[in-house]
Amino acid sequence: MAMSKQQRAAVVAILVAGLLGGAAILFTGKGGSATGEAAHGHAEHGDEHGHEHGKEGDKAGAHADASAPAAQPQAEGKPHVIALTPAQIEQAGIGMATAAAAALRSSVDFPGEIRFNDDRTAHVVPRVAGVAQAVPANLGQAVRKGEVLALIASTTVAEQRSELLAAQKREALARATYAREKTLWQEKISAEQDYQQARTALEEAQIAVQNARQKLTAIGAAERGGAAGGALNQFALRAPFDGIVVEKHLSLGEAVKEDASVFTVSDLSSVWAEFVVSARDLDRVRVGEAVTVRSSASATQAEGKVSYVGALLGEQTRTAKARVTLANPGTAWRPGLFVTVSVLGAPVQVPVTVAADALQQVDGQSVVFVAVPDGFAVQPVKTGRTDGKLVEVTQGLQAGARYAAANSFILKSELGKASAGHEH
Repeated sequence: MAMSKQQRAAVVAILVAGLLGGAAILFTGKGGSATGEAAHGHAEHGDEHGHEHGKEGDKAGAHADASAPAAQPQAEGKPHVIALTPAQIEQAGIGMATAAAAALRSSVDFPGEIRFNDDRTAHVVPRVAGVAQAVPANLGQAVRKGEVLALIASTTVAEQRSELLAAQKREALARATYAREKTLWQEKISAEQDYQQARTALEEAQIAVQNARQKLTAIGAAERGGAAGGALNQFALRAPFDGIVVEKHLSLGEAVKEDASVFTVSDLSSVWAEFVVSARDLDRVRVGEAVTVRSSASATQAEGKVSYVGALLGEQTRTAKARVTLANPGTAWRPGLFVTVSVLGAPVQVPVTVAADALQQVDGQSVVFVAVPDGFAVQPVKTGRTDGKLVEVTQGLQAGARYAAANSFILKSELGKASAGHEH
């Protein structure tokens, strides 16, 4: 049957629409397949990439382990360990010791100063006014008792020597008169009254001589001048005891007053270590307590006892003065030297002690480096009393443990290097 023109156009449109729809379906299926394949490929690539990154991470970890320092933080609850061989320990000079019981004498430290022993220090004064004619003594010179420090010319000395000479002359005359009157009285030639007057005159002359002699003695002047037949006005200023001239305020030709301190002589064979004690420490510082005195400028050290504690407290400082008398052979303790005075308490037996040099501070905590098979372990401890050489360990260490006593700071340094490397 023949189709009309309109019918043929409709059939063609239907066929074209069908072809287009089929093409669209076919295209869509291929696109989804391609997208899935692409996604699958990306997944496989991601797995390979992740695997390769994992391998690289493992390699980096292995490299880090190979270059890490000897000291490594261990698992939580375990101490740090510094790996050292016996040869390395010996080369570093690390001394070993064993924690053990010991008797400790706790001490209280006080800052102090070496001073002259006032009991053996003299300020030499002329006691009469005069002029220096000779000054043989020099500053810092060691002098013996009675040695001439200076020669001084004084009118006062001349007057007193003249008085003595006159008294001696009168005594000699009175003695002769007494002897003559006594003989005459015994022979019944003169009256007893004349004899008694002569005896009284002799006694008065003797008193005058004694008085004049004592005046000279009081000022330290001899009965005669400095040299044989010397001037009456000259007298020698002498050292009162063996010592050293530590101050000198006199020159040749200088006029001096009777109360001027022209020399200071001190016997430095003994000195004082003076310190001040607060009210709360007075019960721990008593006369007779043993002390150790250490120099702040050197390794000089001496043992002694408290020789004096002040009975009164200062109004401003509320402290008492105390001192230790020290023997000073070789003048090692020089006045003016700052010292530390450690007053020792009674000995106390404690179960565990270590050397004071063994303790180090790590992260604000006291530690001891304890020997382990591979080297040293960092062992935190708690400490108690100390005598300056040994320290009581109250927690963290048992008696018998071996530890680094000398040069333990080397181990602390190694620990610091290792910690810095680990954090990096």
